[in-house]
Amino acid sequence: MGKDDLEELARMQPVLRVAPQPRDLNNNGHIFGGWVLSQMDIAGGIMAARVAQGSTATVAIEAMEFIAPILTRDLISVYARVDRIGRTSVAIRLDVIASRNLGEERVPVTSGLFTFVALDENHNPRVIPETSREKYLG
Repeated sequence: MGKDDLEELARMQPVLRVAPQPRDLNNNGHIFGGWVLSQMDIAGGIMAARVAQGSTATVAIEAMEFIAPILTRDLISVYARVDRIGRTSVAIRLDVIASRNLGEERVPVTSGLFTFVALDENHNPRVIPETSREKYLG
């Protein structure tokens, strides 16, 4: 993630903002990768539900990259962007930025591409409304 990407994210509103707790530390003293992954999945699910206009489930994590560790005093922001919309699925690009030193420093920490499938009331795949394509992909 380059400086231009970071500046673009700074203009967006995060889908999720959370402060990790000491219980979220791994053996190295950094925040456990699984905790970060779960926060990304929550944020991606929020965005996917907006796009699908209803329930969704995570079906794949196509790419995941850990760029820098998250520290205990960081405040993380998870940004979500629609990458593509299929007939029943939506791919969401998730970027996590850590605010450090009381917000003085912004550090890209991880990025990933998550795919969600839209679900009907019986938990079966359903078609994503065409209006979502227009709204989120222009």
